Amino acid sequence: MPGRIMRAKRDPLEHPAKPMYALGLEGSANKFGAGVVQHNPDGTVEIRSNIRHTYITPPGEGFQPGDTAKHHKEWALQVVRAAVKQSGMNVEDMDCICYTKGPGMGAPLQTTALVARTLATMYDKPLIGVNHCVGHIEMGRVITGASNPVVLYVSGGNTQVIAYSQQRYRIFGETLDIAVGNCLDRFARVIGLPNDPAPGYNIEQWAKRGKRLLTIPYSTKGMDIALGGVLAQTEAYTRDSRFRTTQTAGKASKALKKAAEKAAEKAAALASSSTSSLSSMRTNGSSTPSTAKNGDSSKANGNGTEEGEEEDIITPEDLCFSLQETLFAMLVEITERAMAHIGSKEVLIVGGVGSNQRLQDMMGIMARERGGIVFATDERFCIDNGIMIAHAGLLSYRMGFETPIDKSTCTQRFRTDEVLVKWRA
Repeated sequence: MPGRIMRAKRDPLEHPAKPMYALGLEGSANKFGAGVVQHNPDGTVEIRSNIRHTYITPPGEGFQPGDTAKHHKEWALQVVRAAVKQSGMNVEDMDCICYTKGPGMGAPLQTTALVARTLATMYDKPLIGVNHCVGHIEMGRVITGASNPVVLYVSGGNTQVIAYSQQRYRIFGETLDIAVGNCLDRFARVIGLPNDPAPGYNIEQWAKRGKRLLTIPYSTKGMDIALGGVLAQTEAYTRDSRFRTTQTAGKASKALKKAAEKAAEKAAALASSSTSSLSSMRTNGSSTPSTAKNGDSSKANGNGTEEGEEEDIITPEDLCFSLQETLFAMLVEITERAMAHIGSKEVLIVGGVGSNQRLQDMMGIMARERGGIVFATDERFCIDNGIMIAHAGLLSYRMGFETPIDKSTCTQRFRTDEVLVKWRA
């Protein structure tokens, strides 16, 4: 959505003499996005357009690199045209064309780079390769106005705690195996949640209905975390004899309710029978009343079921709740350590998982206890998009950086701390 946003005050860049424009292309995973950004002489940043299309697979399936690249090829022209049209400009008006160099999935990255090279060659525009992670950070900074925060970068392919120092985004901690977004996506496939609009979003909604916090490994390793065991244990619960799908759990609940009603009727009948017997015995002068036989009555609770039977059902909602709470608690812990280390009172959450409201709430509780504040954005800017590539690319271009066509490669492994952040002090 177009809008005008104040640029972070601490940016050392000189204001451009005239408005500058960049077209950014993002396609590192299952989304192909294009966006146009404008840097103004007064130091503000204006979002002219933000268009993307997501490759969605059937429930229980992930997205393969080849299929994802095919999706990007099919949608690239339509998405770019829509972004340029929404911006009210032409490709000829752009100062540069920016694309995601990495990290990401190989085949989709190659497709995105090919589209960017084609546009740059056709319209004779400078080409700028952008680090995907730095794009997220710079977009988050400009949208929220965070000056020098600890950054929690959480997405499908990356999980990092980052802080800026000496023109580099330094990685304080990260995942030792799979990323938090990948962990959530894989569990969503296990329990058959749909991929539309996103597996992580659907887990977030189901977690709101969870009632039990189950025991799941809590695996922080200093400033790092490991999520493989967390995922394995959560998956193991789906093979537990207590596990019920939403449908079977509902049936079990109805059965328990019916059993409770029958037990109540039986108890009432027994009470009535006992009263009649006692009255009869008193009339006959008997001193020892007869006892009705009910061998199961001592084992039954007020609902006519064995103690704890109803409470010992594990539902998919319980697992979503437990997985989220455990993962996010780990992320909050390592983020707090980074804040303490650098003395910062600001946290910026970026990446697709960063739009999760529960994560933002948990991080907010921690930050407030430290007298700090959390900065976060909604899905327009957290989830992969073209404008974050356009913005970071235009910052690089204004500092004199350009990617020659013969060097316009892409890489699946492009570390956040490899980028020289020349536009910051």
